[in-house]
Amino acid sequence: MHGVISYRSGIRVLEIFQARTSLKIDWIPHFSSIINWTYRIGKGLLNDVKKISKKWVAIADHSIDIGRKQVFVVLRVELDIFLQRDGAITLKDCECIGVKVASTITGESVADDFDEIFQKAGEPVAIIKDSGSVLNSGVVKYNERNNSDIEIIEDITHIVANGLKKQFEKTKQYKKYMNMLRVGATKLRQTNLAFLIPPKLRNKGRFQAISRLNNWSKKLIDKKVFSKRGRAKKGTILARLRGAFSDFKSLEPFIKNFIKTTDIMNKIMKLLKNEGLTIVTYHQSTKLLKKLPKNSKTRKTLRIWLERHIKIQKEIAPYPLPISSDIIESLFGKFKNRLERSPQSDMNRAVLLIPLLCGNLDRDRLSSILKNTPYKELKEWEKENIPDTVRKERLKFFNKNIQKLEMEKSA
Repeated sequence: MHGVISYRSGIRVLEIFQARTSLKIDWIPHFSSIINWTYRIGKGLLNDVKKISKKWVAIADHSIDIGRKQVFVVLRVELDIFLQRDGAITLKDCECIGVKVASTITGESVADDFDEIFQKAGEPVAIIKDSGSVLNSGVVKYNERNNSDIEIIEDITHIVANGLKKQFEKTKQYKKYMNMLRVGATKLRQTNLAFLIPPKLRNKGRFQAISRLNNWSKKLIDKKVFSKRGRAKKGTILARLRGAFSDFKSLEPFIKNFIKTTDIMNKIMKLLKNEGLTIVTYHQSTKLLKKLPKNSKTRKTLRIWLERHIKIQKEIAPYPLPISSDIIESLFGKFKNRLERSPQSDMNRAVLLIPLLCGNLDRDRLSSILKNTPYKELKEWEKENIPDTVRKERLKFFNKNIQKLEMEKSA
């Protein structure tokens, strides 16, 4: 049987097996012991990082702020990964080779982290990253320090999002469309038509999740929800929808262009994420781009990206080039999901769970790593690498004040 349960629940399950089945368990550990075993394995996996003979690419990114800290993670993916499997890269294809926690992130600190990580893992032929300036500065500084020529691969999802943003964000029609959706969502919320509310888009990275809005708009147009002529009967679903989204019909030409552009970008991303960038997928992508107008800013943005990255692919190796950092976003999502179960979300030694979420880990290797990673080493790593958590700072504050009060009483 396989299932996901909490550390405390694990102990209860063992007690039930012992009491209700023929299984004899000599010793049931405390849940804190299981937590420590997990973190020791995470630390052991980082200790076990070695140089490899194959060419590989690094995928690097910082998590969103959790508490006052961020975690910087570097994954290793072998360059011939698309020859080994069919489809996009998964966490099983990755090895976590670096985990760093910090309160402030700069290009200099990123270069320092790369120095330490690549000293153990060797140098990649390229680093896949988002379009953030800090990571870019870190790679440039690392190359200058070490006289290296590691290529920078810009994540295609961020590039497409930037292209869509340039094309649509400042136009009157887009602003009118966003305003209509906000008003319409307010009118439908807490009614029996709430299931038709458009998806909510976050303020940060809005165009990275724009496909959700694209799919919602496409369904309304494909099903011809607003196409019926004449006045709708009062109180009907159509009348209420027209009242909520009053400008939908007049904005339909813009919405159709928006859908077409987004659909083409999604097709290109799906192609390149599943097959990598090669001369074949390059030509397939440029063919799809030609379906957009020549003055399309999205088309121009992606065309520049394709020209630059096909040159990188030709220089590095005769393999399909990975061009997406989606997998590290997925990793952060899984990690955040586990971290937020805590009553106080803060970046602590739980970051050692991250290496456990990657690769194929068999029982023998896990046993060996656990045996060779003592608890003392875990405590030393935590002391050196994890800044004080909110909980530790609170304890320090109250302990300090309690001691002060006791001294005043004794005086």
